Amino acid sequence: MGSYRWVVLAVATVTQAAAAFFVQGLGALGVLLQRELGLSATQLGLLMSAAQLAPLAGLLVAGELLDRFGERWVVGAGAGLVGGALVTGMLAPGYAALLVVLLVAGAGYSTVQPGGSKSVAAWFDSSRRGVAMGVRQAGLPLGAALASASLPAVGAAFGWRATLGVGGAVALAGAVLFVATYRQPPSPGTAGGSQIGSRRGLLRDPVLLRALACGVALIAVQCGIGLLTVLHLHEKADLSPGRAALVLVAAQGAGVAGRILLAAISDRRRRNGRQGVVTVSLVAVLAALVLLMTPAGWSPVVAGAAFVWLGFFGIGWYGPWVALVTEAAPAGRTGFALGLAMAVNQVVIVLVPPVLGLLRDTSGGFLAPWGLLAGLIVAALAAAATRITRPADKAVVGAAA
Repeated sequence: MGSYRWVVLAVATVTQAAAAFFVQGLGALGVLLQRELGLSATQLGLLMSAAQLAPLAGLLVAGELLDRFGERWVVGAGAGLVGGALVTGMLAPGYAALLVVLLVAGAGYSTVQPGGSKSVAAWFDSSRRGVAMGVRQAGLPLGAALASASLPAVGAAFGWRATLGVGGAVALAGAVLFVATYRQPPSPGTAGGSQIGSRRGLLRDPVLLRALACGVALIAVQCGIGLLTVLHLHEKADLSPGRAALVLVAAQGAGVAGRILLAAISDRRRRNGRQGVVTVSLVAVLAALVLLMTPAGWSPVVAGAAFVWLGFFGIGWYGPWVALVTEAAPAGRTGFALGLAMAVNQVVIVLVPPVLGLLRDTSGGFLAPWGLLAGLIVAALAAAATRITRPADKAVVGAAA
């Protein structure tokens, strides 16, 4: 069964990309949706938040379901709900109905992110878990890049409703693939490493708490990339919506590479490797944000390069971060730990896009939204600099191979 782990990794990655396809492509549809539905940047941010609202509670529920019933049917049902909601959304008469459709899709997506991570963690031991998790987490920016490359053309040719149909079909295909292919590991084993046995102990774990602080800041930046890249390049660098969307595709492609390469580096750096790579990502992201706040950020070449850099680190951080959270989880509670960490991030995903959109609308520029994100990164760097000494009984224990 050794080779089957790679099948699991491929299927989990494809399912992640398929389920995330439409929602992660919303940023590239921003100009089209603003034109056809008459939306402000704030309303566009609310639209992006709608798909992320249900997972606030859904991720914790999904974590419990995954620990109790396993990944196969929980992930398959969730991805199927995403696809069904989007296909039904082709009948949406306008903005309000589209918000409801995305709320339902978000409820289904709640199972895909922690479920895919748990499935990969169950099949890979700690020596390979980082790169495997990085490949699996690359599914999200991969889906976003494919959506950004294709959905604007679909929308321009057939209207915004057709983009929902395409996104729904892709999500349904991912659900069928996962249910048909995935099987549980032959022996139970633990995907997490620490020996804390209770939820209360998990919530007190200093490594996990520091990881959560870093995750909050970096997931906010990831929201900013999706919402503001095309708008910034169109309004400040005078790029056409099509060319600006291509830069977003390049940034998301860099994020795919980042999730794999940064996670692989965290595997090789055995001492503090995961947290060290996340901290480097924070510094690199801060540099790009500062550049975008200067007049140099109005240049098409400089801004384009900054967004690609931002994509590599501002999206790529997620691979080593998920591995860090997984290895801080108590035995048998990997699903809950992942659900908890992702639920905290989900609060940010819901709140940040409309706040960034509101800052853009009220200030008339991009200095305020980029400045807010830079401030969050500085706070996360302060948390990452905190020295943590873990007791000996929290040594990492490898998962079943």
